Amino acid sequence: METVTNLTELHEARRAAEEANLQLGEKHRLDKIIGKSSQMQEVFFTIRACASSNVTVLIQGESGTGKELVAGAVHFNSPRSQMPFVTVNCSALSESILESELFGHAKGAFTNALFDRPGRFEEAEGGTIFLDEIGDISSSVQVKLLRVLQEREVERVGESKKRKVNIRVITATNRDLYGLVKNGSFREDLYYRLKVFPINLPPLRDRKKDIPMLISHFINLQNQKTGKQINGITQPAMRIILDYQWPGNVRELENAIEHAFVLCSGAHIDIFDLPVEIRRMDYHPTCTALPSMEQNPCFNRQKITPETLLQVLEESDWNKAEAARRTGYSRASVWKYMKKWDIPLEKP
Repeated sequence: METVTNLTELHEARRAAEEANLQLGEKHRLDKIIGKSSQMQEVFFTIRACASSNVTVLIQGESGTGKELVAGAVHFNSPRSQMPFVTVNCSALSESILESELFGHAKGAFTNALFDRPGRFEEAEGGTIFLDEIGDISSSVQVKLLRVLQEREVERVGESKKRKVNIRVITATNRDLYGLVKNGSFREDLYYRLKVFPINLPPLRDRKKDIPMLISHFINLQNQKTGKQINGITQPAMRIILDYQWPGNVRELENAIEHAFVLCSGAHIDIFDLPVEIRRMDYHPTCTALPSMEQNPCFNRQKITPETLLQVLEESDWNKAEAARRTGYSRASVWKYMKKWDIPLEKP
């Protein structure tokens, strides 16, 4: 008797997994994190410092600052880079599902548990597991996670057998974990186990020197995706972007450029290609030292039109100084154009 097995599908699956891992490694290369400000240079230093060790890392930062990108950079610049990088969003799953997802379950542990299933900790064997939004996990999951960090072993739901795991743990949160510890909703011992090596990501409003570089990067990405040939951004649009506070951080900036690509019909993104909430924000002068517009590769000044000036005046509530700031012209020039084009000097 002979048993014949077709290995084609197995080889194809392995090849696909290898290609996916290569693409993931390319995405999380250290040079994929954009920034030249002093704050980001410090982030790059801490990534390189901890990548070569197995220390547990806690990444803290507001939503949209790139915590998953930093976690990937730590993994793919470490000796574990050829092993799995497993990501779990802890806030996206209920308590019972998250427990089963992380630790696995035994057959018959609960309804529809028709077979044994390893959890994400076991799937990350030899590699790294990244637990995003760690501040949202329940107290029971906190206890189990503490055991994993202390003993490096997991216990599947519905099973008493302990299984050793060789993994590195990276967590991230946009919440104040220490505040959660003080109000009793997060275990203090777990907090200190997670915070062995913290990496703090600055919000975009605190590193506005990086915005022109980020815009260039996102424009290049969108040109590749859409087939357009947009060369940069006008000075008035850049002024609006630099004055905006970016509560959604880098993710919001990327979405704004994607939005502008839909509307932009010229070679440069202008004010009215940007999302309306960015154009209509309240102006808050900033003392942050910003790069010269003329030195910015995205910069290009365009001639103002009567329609553009009228719309800027309406959005500025007929404040000529604000209109001048938004258009990139002097206040005297705004007055001159208003008289030239018979635009009322006062709000109609």
